[in-house]
Amino acid sequence: MLSFTPLQSKPTPPTPTSNPTRWSWSHLTHHHPTSRRHFFASSPSKVSYRRLNINAIDAAQPYDYEAFVSNQYAQSTRLKIAIVGFGNFGQFLAKAFVRQGHVVFAHSRTDYSHIANSLGVLFFQDPHDLCEQHPDVILLCTSIISTEPVLRSLPIQRLKRNTLFVDVLSVKEFPKNIFLQVLPSHFDILCTHPMFGPESGKDSWKDLAFVFDKVRIGEGESRKGRVDRFLDIFEKEGCRMVPMTCAEHDRYAAGSQFITHTMGRVLEKLDLDTTPINTKGYETLLNLVENTSSDSFDLYYGLFMYNKNAMEQLERLDLAFEALKKELFGHLHEVLRKQLFGKAEEAGQRRILTKLPKNGYALPAPSSEAVKSENN
Repeated sequence: MLSFTPLQSKPTPPTPTSNPTRWSWSHLTHHHPTSRRHFFASSPSKVSYRRLNINAIDAAQPYDYEAFVSNQYAQSTRLKIAIVGFGNFGQFLAKAFVRQGHVVFAHSRTDYSHIANSLGVLFFQDPHDLCEQHPDVILLCTSIISTEPVLRSLPIQRLKRNTLFVDVLSVKEFPKNIFLQVLPSHFDILCTHPMFGPESGKDSWKDLAFVFDKVRIGEGESRKGRVDRFLDIFEKEGCRMVPMTCAEHDRYAAGSQFITHTMGRVLEKLDLDTTPINTKGYETLLNLVENTSSDSFDLYYGLFMYNKNAMEQLERLDLAFEALKKELFGHLHEVLRKQLFGKAEEAGQRRILTKLPKNGYALPAPSSEAVKSENN
């Protein structure tokens, strides 16, 4: 909108002249689109002028600075993430990456190009083409047993020298050692384990644990910032971020995740069926069977094969089951003796099940009294 404001000047009486009045531009400023332009009128003999102010209060800016700044910020926080192993779990993670505005590539032995396109992911059948995209992050979502051959098959010479390698395996010391053996020292290493999957995290990741260990991160703010931006993806989704060494993770996971999968597969062998009178506890067992059976046996085998703590847990589970059976049979023996001989066993001779020692401690040898009791 333009506004014209006449400025008052001292009137000058008209002077007759034969020549018409000539108009000339005596002053014009161009400081800004909103600057004032001044016009003057003159005649050959005497000067009389009137100055006009022109104010352009809605002049368009050459660009939207706010949009420019917003776009610059988005570019600075955006990562190029290459998912190697685009199966069920890789697709599950890709949805969150794309949702948060990151650029996602994918590679797998199976052609998932159609699924990738539907998710907004660029799929590469050839790993050379994938690495030539120079991703910021290489995320391994392979099975545990195929991790090493897949890693060794990647043409890492085509990557940027400071590329960040990340895994999401259910064991941690194994991929850590493989990364350190195979990858040159100029690559960064971050070992992670989302303690959830497509089933348990299908509705929300809020308060679900995400374990991570910054194994090897190079110097420089850009490399440290890249790791933080990757971890921020899971934090924004509401995950409970748990920094933990790979060794600590495997020790805890053997006593929780491996035992959970073992019990689920044992119950699966029983072929449990739902009943009209299911209790809450029984429903929990059925859900456990459903959740564990949906995972491949390769995953369960990997939890056993590549976690040195798993064998100990399996032995402890076997000992616990044997101890429980002995307690049941010991109680039955007491009842039978009472029926046959009219008296119960002495209180001190009854075998009572106690909790097994913690991990790393062997079960105590049976006492001499217990051995005598069994012999009787």
